[in-house]
This record gives sequence, C-alpha cells and structure tokens, in this order.
Amino acid sequence: MPGVLTTPAELDAAVRAGRFPDGGPVRVLDVRWRLDRPDGRPEYRAGHIPGAQYVDLDHDLAAPGAPTDGRHPLPPVEALQQTARRWGIDDGDTVVVYDDLNNLSSARAWWLLRYAGVADVRLLDGSLRAWTDAGLAMETGDAATPTPGSVTLVYGALPVLALDEVAAFADGGLLLDARAGERYRGEVEPIDPRAGHVPGAVSAPTTENVGADGRFHDPEALRARFTALGAAPGVEVGVSCGSGVTAAHQAVALTLAGFTPRVFPGSWSQWSNHPELPVATGPDPR
Repeated sequence: MPGVLTTPAELDAAVRAGRFPDGGPVRVLDVRWRLDRPDGRPEYRAGHIPGAQYVDLDHDLAAPGAPTDGRHPLPPVEALQQTARRWGIDDGDTVVVYDDLNNLSSARAWWLLRYAGVADVRLLDGSLRAWTDAGLAMETGDAATPTPGSVTLVYGALPVLALDEVAAFADGGLLLDARAGERYRGEVEPIDPRAGHVPGAVSAPTTENVGADGRFHDPEALRARFTALGAAPGVEVGVSCGSGVTAAHQAVALTLAGFTPRVFPGSWSQWSNHPELPVATGPDPR
C-alpha cells in the first residue's frame, strides 16, 4: 500500500517534477471546510499550494439526503467520478489532500477516494501550516482548470458500517466515537437532534491523534493509544463521529497504527435522527 502521509518537502519536489518518485503524477486537492464556516473558498483564494484544486466538502464529498441519512451522505459514485475527473485525476495518479485544520476535513477526501478505489491518496502531514512554515510557495486566486481526467471509481475498496450493522458491531467489536468528549457524554449537542452516543461506543476524540504541530503521532504511539482503548488482533474496529468527516481522520490514524477500520459514514447525525434507536449518555464506562 502506498504511504498515507507526505511531507511538505516531498510534495514540493513532486509538484516541481510533476509526479512522485514512488507514485504517479501528482494532483493536489485543497479541502478547507469547518462546521461553522463550511465555504473555504475565500481562504483558498487568499493562498493555496500551487495548482491545488478547491474541493467543496458539502457538495463534492457528500450528497443531499433526508435527515435520516445523516448530514453528509456519501455521493453516488457516478457523481464523485465526474467530480474527480473535473479535478483532473486519472487512474494511476497520486492524489494529495490537505486543509488548514490539522487534516480534520481533508481526511474525508482521503477516505472517500480510497473507498472509491483510488489506490494512492496521501495527506499533507501537518496540513497547510506545515507547508507555510517551510516557506514554500503559495498561489492566490483560483488555480488553472486542469485537463479533464479519466479516472474510474467503484465503491467498496474499504470496509464500512451500515446503520443496521452498528448496534451489533458495538456489542461485539470496538466502535470508536471520534467526537469531542462532551458530545460523546451528551453534555452538549450543537447540531444533531439528540445528545449522547451509540450504546457500547468508546470515546476516542480524534484530535488526540495529532500533536501541537498538527502532525500525526508516530505509528507506535497511535498503536498504543488504540490498544489501550481495546483494539487488538481479532477485534474489529469501527469509527463513528458527528457526520462522517472526523471519522475519516480517525480512520487515517488507525491505518497508520496498523489497523483496518470500518467507517460508519452516517455516524451520529444519522443514528440520532432515528428515534427508534437507543441513546447512551454519560462517561465512557471503560
């Protein structure tokens, strides 16, 4: 499997050369998005990695749906394929994704493209801050429109959890909840209809997977963290969050640690919109 992360120096060299020495032609995606400010275009246009195409998480990496589908349903694969071709992606390319928020939003692009069969997708470790701290060039405005790509996408390259599988999975496996602890405990719920967590889920805020510099902890440290939470050989690990965005960030950390996570794309935003499903509150009993 290709590397999960890349460094600013590696990406800069690949952009200059047009390809990675251990991969294919490089395509860079800027996935700036925040829950309180979902449109990242102003920040993108103020400065981005040269050639990076802007990705609208709400429209490019999700599809409209009913509340019972969650806040960020997966787009139809045909729609994602059309979008990826608009970004100029061909089969065999190396795709690098980044944001300005410790890769909490760009991880959604990493996971979704990997799920759709793009074999080589990497995150810029440390996100845009690492690039600017290294003093590397920035581009303003909109990047030039690339030649349309020809990539073929098919969902199913990574394991997922469907809504009707989650309850049994939480009973027999390890379901990690990537949200902040106060949301897991049900003390606050700023956006979804019910507060709390899936019964049996374990609290594992994804922000604890990175250091103060926004870079992921090393694989050994991540492995120790998830082992302490219950991950072990023979134990399936699933990931949930608010709407399937930071669950992807947790999936990156688990992959770095040597695990094969199953993401629950609908996450709490889907579960909490089904009043027939139970809700647990309070601290993690573990």
